[in-house]
Amino acid sequence: MKKHWWQEAVVYQVYPRSFQDTNRDGIGDLQGVIKHLDYIKTLGVDVIWLNPIYQSPNDDNGYDISDYQKIMGDFGTMADFEELLDKAHHRGLKIMMDLVVNHTSDEHRWFAESRKSRDNKYRDYYIWHDPVDGHEPNDWQSSFSGPAWQLDEATGQYYLHLFSKKQPDLNWTNPDMRTSIYKMMTWWLDKGVDGFRMDVINMISKPIDLEAGGQVPNGPYVHQYLQEMNREVMAKYSDVITVGETPDVQPYDAVNYAGFDRKELDMVFQFEHMGVDQDPELGKWRPKAFKLSELKKIMSKWQVELHGKAWNSLYWNNHDQPRVVSRFGNDTTEEYRVLSAKMLAATLHFMQGTPYIYQGEELGMTNDYDFNSISDYRDIEAVNAYRELVEEKHVLSNQEFIEAAHKMSRDNARTPMQWDDSINAGFTDEGVDPWIAVNSNYQTVNAEKSLEDVNSIYYFYQRINGLRHQFPVIVYGNYSLLLPNDERIWAYKRSDTKQTLLVVSNFSADTVTCDLPELGKIHDTLISNYKDDQGTTIRPYETKAYIYQNRSVDQQRSVFEV
Repeated sequence: MKKHWWQEAVVYQVYPRSFQDTNRDGIGDLQGVIKHLDYIKTLGVDVIWLNPIYQSPNDDNGYDISDYQKIMGDFGTMADFEELLDKAHHRGLKIMMDLVVNHTSDEHRWFAESRKSRDNKYRDYYIWHDPVDGHEPNDWQSSFSGPAWQLDEATGQYYLHLFSKKQPDLNWTNPDMRTSIYKMMTWWLDKGVDGFRMDVINMISKPIDLEAGGQVPNGPYVHQYLQEMNREVMAKYSDVITVGETPDVQPYDAVNYAGFDRKELDMVFQFEHMGVDQDPELGKWRPKAFKLSELKKIMSKWQVELHGKAWNSLYWNNHDQPRVVSRFGNDTTEEYRVLSAKMLAATLHFMQGTPYIYQGEELGMTNDYDFNSISDYRDIEAVNAYRELVEEKHVLSNQEFIEAAHKMSRDNARTPMQWDDSINAGFTDEGVDPWIAVNSNYQTVNAEKSLEDVNSIYYFYQRINGLRHQFPVIVYGNYSLLLPNDERIWAYKRSDTKQTLLVVSNFSADTVTCDLPELGKIHDTLISNYKDDQGTTIRPYETKAYIYQNRSVDQQRSVFEV
C-alpha cells in the first residue's frame, strides 16, 4: 500500500458562520478564521475543512450555492479568502473546501436559465420531468420533509430536489454540466486550495427509471462520474485530499468509492455509527439509548473490512451531528464532561483512519438545552420536521419534539464557538445579537479557560495528535476488537510488525474490573485521562493506551511515557 500524507494527517472542521465574528454583524467570517489560525495550529492538526463559504441565499446554511466562484457576503470577500489561504499555508496548514455538486441554489444562474423554457440550453443542467397522472413523477421524499419534486407552473414540469425545494438537483448525465463543474473545481485548485470534502457525493447519479419510485437509490453511473472527475481534475494536482460524504453505504461500497486502486476518492464519510441512537421509523426525532456493543460492532466492522483496501474517516462530530460529549459521553457533571470528552477522543483517534475534529469538540462543548421553542432553532431540517411531525401529522407533541431536538438537532453543533467568558462567549461583541444563541455554559466551557489549564481537553487532543504523528502503528496498524459484548468497556488492539497499541475505554460512570491479562502486566501508560494507572480497575470514563514491542506479555514495556 502506497502511503499518502492525508493518512497521517488530522483535520479540523470550521463552521465559519459560528466560529468568530469580526465585523459585528453576529455572523462568523473569514477574518475570524484568520484570527484563530495559531489556535488551530497549536492543536496539532494539519488540515482545515471549511464548510461552504460560497455565495448563497442561505436556505440551508450555505449548502445552497448560487455562485461557486464568489464568496458569500456574510463571510467577507475573495481577498479575505486569499489572505486566509496564504496565512494558513504559511503555518503549514492545508485548506479543504466543501464541494456541493449534487445540487445548487434555485438562485444559481444555471437554474434561472433552466426554468425559462423547456428548450433553454441550461434546461438539461437539472432534472425535469412531466407530471404523472397529474401529480409528482414518483413518491420520492425530500430529506428535509415533503415530496422531492416541485412543480414549475410556468413550464408545466416538476424539478427534482432531494433536499430543500430551493436546492434543485443537478443532472449529471449532461456532459456539458459535468464540464462546468470540473472547470469550477480546477479554478479553486489553481487558486491553491488543497482538496475537497464532497457533499452527498454518492447521490449525484440518479436511477434511469424515475417513475419507479420507492426509496431514493443511488444511480448506476456514480463511479463513472467520480473516475471522470478524478481523471479530469484531481489527478492533475499532487498532494490534494478528497473525502466524500456518502450516506447509506457499507464497507464494500466504500471500497468502490475510496479503494486504493479505484482512482475516485481518498476516503468517505459513512453514517452507520450515527444511527445507533435513532428510531427505525422517526430517526433522530425519536432518539433511543444506544448499546455500546452495537457501536463497537459497527466501528470495528469498518476498521477490519477497509484495512489494506481503503481508508476510514474518523469522526464523532460535525455540523450535522449533535455534540458527542452529550451523545455518547456524559455532560451531567463537570468532572464527567471532561473525563468522557477525553475518553471519546482517545477511543476514536487511535483507530485507523484520518481523524476529524469539529470546532469546539476540543473544548468539550455540549448540546444546548436552552432551546425550548421551535423559534429558537435555525436549521431548516428541524423547522421542517417540526411542521410535519408536530403541526401536520401530530406524530409528536411539541414537548416530545423539543426533547428530541435537545439531543439530536444539528443546531447543537452550530451554536457559536465559545472563546472566553465575556458576553456572547467572545464570538461577537457585547450588544450584537449572534445569528443563533450562545450556549449558556460558555462561562465554564471556553477556549481561554482551556488554554490556561494544562489538564484541559484541548491539551489532551494536542497530545493524541502528537502521538499520531510519532507512532506509525497508530496510523497504519491493523485493528482487533477485544471484549465485543461488554456494554461498558471498549478495548481494542492495533498492531504492526514491530509494536502493539492497546486502548481501553470505559463508556460508563461505573468502576469496572476489566479482564484483560495485559492490564496486570503493563503499567507505563502512553496516555490516560487519570493521573495514575490501577491496572485492571477501570474508573468512570477512564481511557488509557499503551504501546509495547511485539514480544511476550511478560517482557512487554511501553516505549513512551507521558
